[in-house]
Amino acid sequence: MASTTLICDTQPWKDLKAHTEDIKKTHLRDLMNDKERCESMMVEFDGMFLDYSRHCATLETMDKLYKLAEAASLKQQINRMYSGEHINSTENRSVLHVALRAPRDAVINSDGKNVVPDVWNVLDKIKDFSEKVRNGSWVGATGKPLKDVIAIGIGGSFLGPLFVHTALQTDPEAVEFAKGRQLRFLANVDPIDVARNIAGLNPETTLVVVVSKTFTTAETMLNARTLREWISSALGPSAVAKHMVAVSTNLTLVEKFGIDPNNAFAFWDWVGGRYSVCSAVGVLPLSLQYGFSIVEKFLKGASSIDEHFRSAPFEKNIPVLLGLLSVWNVSFLGYPARAILPYSQALEKFAPHIQQVSMESNGKGVSIDGVPLPYEAGEIDFGEPGTNGQHSFYQLIHQGRVIPCDFIGIVKSQQPVNLKGEVVSNHDELMSNFFAQPDALAYGKTAEQLLKENVSQHLIPHKTFSGNRPSLSLLLPSLNAYNIGQLLASYEHRVAVEGFVWGINSFDQWGVELGKSLATQVRKQLNGSRTKSEPVEGFNFSTTTLLTRYLQASSDIPAEPLTLLPRI
Repeated sequence: MASTTLICDTQPWKDLKAHTEDIKKTHLRDLMNDKERCESMMVEFDGMFLDYSRHCATLETMDKLYKLAEAASLKQQINRMYSGEHINSTENRSVLHVALRAPRDAVINSDGKNVVPDVWNVLDKIKDFSEKVRNGSWVGATGKPLKDVIAIGIGGSFLGPLFVHTALQTDPEAVEFAKGRQLRFLANVDPIDVARNIAGLNPETTLVVVVSKTFTTAETMLNARTLREWISSALGPSAVAKHMVAVSTNLTLVEKFGIDPNNAFAFWDWVGGRYSVCSAVGVLPLSLQYGFSIVEKFLKGASSIDEHFRSAPFEKNIPVLLGLLSVWNVSFLGYPARAILPYSQALEKFAPHIQQVSMESNGKGVSIDGVPLPYEAGEIDFGEPGTNGQHSFYQLIHQGRVIPCDFIGIVKSQQPVNLKGEVVSNHDELMSNFFAQPDALAYGKTAEQLLKENVSQHLIPHKTFSGNRPSLSLLLPSLNAYNIGQLLASYEHRVAVEGFVWGINSFDQWGVELGKSLATQVRKQLNGSRTKSEPVEGFNFSTTTLLTRYLQASSDIPAEPLTLLPRI
């Protein structure tokens, strides 16, 4: 495409727009009777099994979506990403999170330099450091082993690592490696988050990992200064060097903070925050908790999908299929939301992480060339593990708005339970719902069926289910570190596919900046009002009223308060 051409101006887009009228005349009850269609909508790779036959799509739809991908130069865009071109044009950067999990002998260039050796230098450093902490050869200021870790970071420096940690917490192999250790994540600048994180911990046995690329992120650095005070007030200022390490590229500020620059672990500007879980951002805290060998399996799972995404034909390419179906749902069928429904409690933090990966990446209103989009782009993502979600928001999904669903199931439970005398195991009970819900959404229940069941006439409208509600099913053989890596990479690349087709930049995030800059003005006002009794000025009437009320109601805070830490 020429740089100023929007994808909606291409013939394949127009063909799909016209095709939606044909699809609106179909129903999944009928589409699901076509065995050949269903079979062609099932794809398997490296143990992962994708079934998208419950999407409101025919074989003709898929052919038209592949033509749309061709019009968007999707293959070339993927190749440009893997070859290190600066596809993040607004920040003039490569996008190379695939390099973070590439094999040691791989060659992936950015600005003419193979970055893989640099990646492995950091991974080797993490392996060495985490082993020293775990085996007790690196100890705290008082000689005690550091068995508790608090990772400070926000956004991509928090949600991704938290997802992986939560998923590993009940994996039998990971459990063995984590015995006697704790990993906590401090993200919110709210002091309550600080209180919860340090509750029950002893500074003598705690290691703090501060994650900030520039070492200037406001929330992260205030939390870091707070925990530095917590450590130094208990153990003395010199203890900071033994109890705090950094994931950052700003070695000057790291040293100024009191952390030994030798204990700073690098990452690069070609890694976006929300794509950084496979960098030191996630690998360091996760290796401290589970050991590097577990985390390396996670990286290998992600790398397997990276290679699949780069090389598989589109009709067999799981991330490409996921991405094209999202574009179909959002831009053609008019379904702006997506529910991520993992039937595994271990994946309870998966939806919040993908929420950021997807919505921060593709929540854009202009093309990569700055042209306002005349079509819908970006998805509203939310989700909850099954069966919890069934007792929460499935009512709306079944009988309210149409929301395409991703059902994620696991063949073998991390923690199987069998009770003598029960009809099925606990995991089979869970999976019964995983298999049933997509059919309930697809087929629904008609008034005729209800009449045959002798349902009262006045209840028939309330008990009728329209069906024809799209979903896909993704089945993983188990949920170990490798599978978790596969799942992560599949969704990361899905988001990229959507952005490439929509013609947007999925790798910047200018939308987060405005609120932060306005907060600077508010911060200055709060300081002036607290310390010099300055009146609230320079804001609209609403904000002025709220700020004044806040200051008056908290006027008992002294102008020069003494250091106060949480008391939990």
